[in-house]
Amino acid sequence: MRREHFTLDVTNIDWAETDGEPKKPSVAIDFTGPEAMLCERLTGPDGDVLEASETDTALRLQGPLEDDTAGVVSVTNRITGEFILELNEDATDVLQFIRAARRYGETAGDEGQYRVEITLDGEPFVSYDKRTFLVYDDEGSLLRQHSLIPSGVEL
Repeated sequence: MRREHFTLDVTNIDWAETDGEPKKPSVAIDFTGPEAMLCERLTGPDGDVLEASETDTALRLQGPLEDDTAGVVSVTNRITGEFILELNEDATDVLQFIRAARRYGETAGDEGQYRVEITLDGEPFVSYDKRTFLVYDDEGSLLRQHSLIPSGVEL
């Protein structure tokens, strides 16, 4: 699978910059490559599609944050640590999304702070409500101040 096979579209984040009515931020990831490989990565050993609690989302910066750097957004299998998917995105845009999710979480309760929807050639495949989004610098160190980590969670 190539990063070019993925496109990412974000919705419900502008309200956070304008103090508008809170809406759950959502990220839609569409995959246009060979479906069998992605389906296999999104499926556990029991043959069922992975649950939200079995996946992690993260941003890995490719340079210093001050330099308007790019980053790699990834979804990984929490149990095995294997990458499910990766795609290149502008780090500033991803951090704006995380800020909106953090603000939404202040009013949302336990329902999740953002939604991830993965589609295959435009057809819905899986949707996750998530509460954690980790951000790492270009050397692999966790940037807690930029990450979305629910209170009470220790890493």
